[in-house]
Amino acid sequence: MSSLMQIGELSERAGVSHRTIHYYERLGLVTPAEREGTGYRYYDEVAVKRLEKIAALKRLGLSLDEVAAVIDLYFEDASGIKSKERVLEILQAQLVNANAQLDELSAFKRDLESNITRMQELIAQARRT
Repeated sequence: MSSLMQIGELSERAGVSHRTIHYYERLGLVTPAEREGTGYRYYDEVAVKRLEKIAALKRLGLSLDEVAAVIDLYFEDASGIKSKERVLEILQAQLVNANAQLDELSAFKRDLESNITRMQELIAQARRT
């Protein structure tokens, strides 16, 4: 078991907490290489690389659900093309959503400005009478 590590070492090497590792395990993003009957989990270098890739994908703005949809591609496709294409699709969809939200916010802002102007006019009218 010299090439395997316990959660403390994995946590230190990957720069994430024990709690995060356990959470990612529950989501299926990381799995121990071995488990002892006593419940100890042992991890290999793949776990370190997966945690590093998860962090990189999160920095790109992917949610954990989106990470789950692409993480295995990084470890199945040696060229990395499939995973990058899938991430590109996700990022493009996020851009479409962000633009739609910006359009909605712009419309809301225009409505607010119009309502403020209307209220100011009503107040001015009330003061004149």
